[in-house]
Amino acid sequence: MSKVIVTGGAGYIGSHTCVRLIKMGYTPVIIDNLSNTSIDNIKGVESITNKKLNYYEIDCCFAKKLDMIIKKENGIIGAIHFAAYKSVEESVRLPEKYFKNNLKSLESLLDVMQSNNLNNLIFSSSCTVYGSPDSLPVDENAPFKKAESPYGETKQLCEKLIEKSTLFSVCLRYFNPIGSHKSGLIGDRSADKPANLIPIICEVATGKREKLVINGNDYNTKDGTCVRDYIHVEDLAIAHINALEYCIKNKNKSVFNIGTGQGLSVTEAVRIFEECNNVKLNIEFGPRRSGDVSEIYSDTKKSNEFLNWKAKRTVKEAFQSAYFWEKRKILSKL
Repeated sequence: MSKVIVTGGAGYIGSHTCVRLIKMGYTPVIIDNLSNTSIDNIKGVESITNKKLNYYEIDCCFAKKLDMIIKKENGIIGAIHFAAYKSVEESVRLPEKYFKNNLKSLESLLDVMQSNNLNNLIFSSSCTVYGSPDSLPVDENAPFKKAESPYGETKQLCEKLIEKSTLFSVCLRYFNPIGSHKSGLIGDRSADKPANLIPIICEVATGKREKLVINGNDYNTKDGTCVRDYIHVEDLAIAHINALEYCIKNKNKSVFNIGTGQGLSVTEAVRIFEECNNVKLNIEFGPRRSGDVSEIYSDTKKSNEFLNWKAKRTVKEAFQSAYFWEKRKILSKL
């Protein structure tokens, strides 16, 4: 059975991708230092798949430890690299943390893969590489503009490192991942305080937070609030397996947008969340947040054609699963 290294495999997107890998007949080899997640996601994947996972609690910045794992495991066909800090808001406050970890972990993985003649890297990139795009929807040919945050800049630099490497690769530029597995057994277990819209909405809906502060209502958008492209994490997970198989078959370097192609404003997202979950949120408007672009959503024609991938789950399904996940987290702590 073909093995796939999954760095950050205990994290939010990583755990969902591990479920999908197993379903498609692959064996994930998980590497995660648990700095921003929990061992409970490993247990959750095992419960969903009824498989015992191969897991190493190791920091990806240490190349020697990565090398030991790759030499120990037989049958590795590639790697999916998720291991990185991911908060735009935190990166503005702590840029050095992001540059040090996000770049070093990738550099270590690239070195070890190249020295072991291991090709096929799938990289967890981001739409933040586009900065504030000149036109929408944004496609993969759009140039890198000045990043709006240190997080976005690390993703730009990482893509450039991969381009210089000898590996076959696919960089997946995610838009806004949301939702959780329908089982409620895996999800976003980030140790840091949520800074993304949907997790914050869920905390307000469950009473964990008093109110939702919408950062800015004076943007040049349809209702003055930021517009984003929200993609269900289960659809996103599927894209990684399609990308891996594409990479193995085509033996080149490629980039793909992964989104729905639909822009949803913060105000629209709040209204849909309230309707589909039958809740009422306490909302107020606050100042703009540093690092945010006003509007971005994807052109997905390239991933539709070449990866044979398209988002299938609705934003309502994503909002309902996100709310279910948040309520289940609260109940599990009682």
